[in-house]
Amino acid sequence: MDIKLTSKMILEKEFKKNFKGYNVEEVDSFLDEIIQDYETFEKVVAQLREENKQLKEEIDSTPKRQPVASAAGTTNFDILKRLSNLEKHVFGSKLYE
Repeated sequence: MDIKLTSKMILEKEFKKNFKGYNVEEVDSFLDEIIQDYETFEKVVAQLREENKQLKEEIDSTPKRQPVASAAGTTNFDILKRLSNLEKHVFGSKLYE
């Protein structure tokens, strides 16, 4: 995805003139519009490249977060069993009424 044309290349492009060719002023006017668009395009690309560079540097300088590990050997079954024991202890016989 390389850029093949620059605004300067468009500006300096020479076309062969023909007896039954296009209106030169009309072609020049259209090329002027294209040049303006290319200049805007080049500015936007430069800004985005700079922003991309800054964001990559920010990512590289940010310390990596370690994933939160659950307690070793704890499964859903273990958690439910502990919860059940806690309920029995807190509510006692009222739990089964």
